[in-house]
Amino acid sequence: MTVMSPPTATPTGAPAGARPHRPRRTGRSWKGWGFIGPFMLVFALVFLAPIAYSIYLSLFRKQMIGGNSFVGLENYQQAFSDPQFWSAVGRVSLFLVVQVPIMLVIALIVALAVDSGRLYGSSFFRISIFLPYAVPAVVATLMWGFMYGTRFGLVGNINDAFGISLPNPLSPDLVLASIGNIVTWEFVGYNMLIFYAALRVIPRDLYEAAELDGASQLRVITAIKIPAIRGSLVVATIFSIIGSFQLFNEPSILKSLAPNAITTYFTPNLYAYNLSFSGQQFNYSATVAIIMGVLTMIVAYVVQLRGMKKES
Repeated sequence: MTVMSPPTATPTGAPAGARPHRPRRTGRSWKGWGFIGPFMLVFALVFLAPIAYSIYLSLFRKQMIGGNSFVGLENYQQAFSDPQFWSAVGRVSLFLVVQVPIMLVIALIVALAVDSGRLYGSSFFRISIFLPYAVPAVVATLMWGFMYGTRFGLVGNINDAFGISLPNPLSPDLVLASIGNIVTWEFVGYNMLIFYAALRVIPRDLYEAAELDGASQLRVITAIKIPAIRGSLVVATIFSIIGSFQLFNEPSILKSLAPNAITTYFTPNLYAYNLSFSGQQFNYSATVAIIMGVLTMIVAYVVQLRGMKKES
């Protein structure tokens, strides 16, 4: 019988033939920056640099004598006491509170209908609802603006055909609702697609279990579908909040059709634009933009926190 001798040990105590332990390199590797470096450079140039420059501009004021002079926070104090600025903020806030829930509820109902599998021609219906989002905002606003016309548009044609007098959608009392209708028409399909994509990833086992328990379709929607897509609801709400505070294209284009209803300070973005390009008040325009950016971030962050709490 052959007796195998035990493996000899190296001076370090490791068996013979084993690979020597190599100490890990403690130096930091910079290879990762080679991948994210181009993105960070573009991000700094197109995002961080404009914000920094806007903050810089907001701290100065153009004087008749001496050019730009440092004024600190005086531009911000002027904005906080500017009635036109707060009128614009109140207008977009009202727009947000009314239009966003209506748009998201319609998008959710459409997504649930398409996902139910009981809608005839659901693919065609889904494409049809999403199609307005593919129309540029400028084209959509011009199209609706001409339909709103009481002398040359659809509203005027209806008045002439039936001998009635419909309210003017471009009047000062109704123009905000008319803009809300345009935005809703544009973005219902976009939000519907977000909700529909979230509904498609819900496990089918949950539906089978609910069917075995005898749950109705309404119960399935309230107990399974809506809780499962709460994250998508929060994301769509945040996007809609940002879009409401950035409202610009629609009132800017409709201004030529409704000059008495849409003022130069109809929305904060329109106000900042007119301050900069019509009034040559670049410093105060940058101040308004910075305040609106901070306000938008705060509101969006609060909505995100509330959504995360409900989800947890």
